[in-house]
Amino acid sequence: MLHWFRAVLPKEERFFDLFARHNKVVIQGALALQDMLKGGDDVLTHCQRVSQFENEADNITREVLTAVRRTFITPFDRGDIKSLITSMDDAIDQMQQTAKAVMMFEVKEFEPTMREMGVLLIECANLINKALPLLQAIGHNVPMITAITEEMTKLEGRVDDLHDIGLKELFLKHRHANTMDFIIGAEIYDHLEKVADRFDDVANEINSIMIEQV
Repeated sequence: MLHWFRAVLPKEERFFDLFARHNKVVIQGALALQDMLKGGDDVLTHCQRVSQFENEADNITREVLTAVRRTFITPFDRGDIKSLITSMDDAIDQMQQTAKAVMMFEVKEFEPTMREMGVLLIECANLINKALPLLQAIGHNVPMITAITEEMTKLEGRVDDLHDIGLKELFLKHRHANTMDFIIGAEIYDHLEKVADRFDDVANEINSIMIEQV
């Protein structure tokens, strides 16, 4: 009965605008992270850009949470809205954690495998960008949403594989050299892998919303 009642009442659609704004910032953060992973003298600048985008995303997240409290009828369950925007924000938070580690250890050179991971993270952000608008008409978009979330899982798996390959290469490179270089490199690999994990969390939230609504 409640589901029918919610269906016939007008919904607050600006949530989708806020989701889109947030994910646009996430994409910008992923692009800045990719630029950072190119290395060189501009690493610090790109790290600062990642932090700037993370702050912008936080502001949008607060807008969403405020709208949830003040809106009578939401597009879907309030808890799902909170979980979705929180998982999206966690992804860019983890990007910032990566940038912080790079600044802390003054890293200016990155392994090729790290750069490959950076490319895949942009693909993850773009997949989320494709999925979010589909939530406005879930019933008509189940196949597309399912395909996107499955592709996200595959990307997360590829990032995991690159993480393992990169760690092995890093070990072989530094086992007779500087141990600290291995430790720092391993931490950056772990941060990059966690970004992909957070994107996979977003995909899982989208999939959960779809299941509840159909």
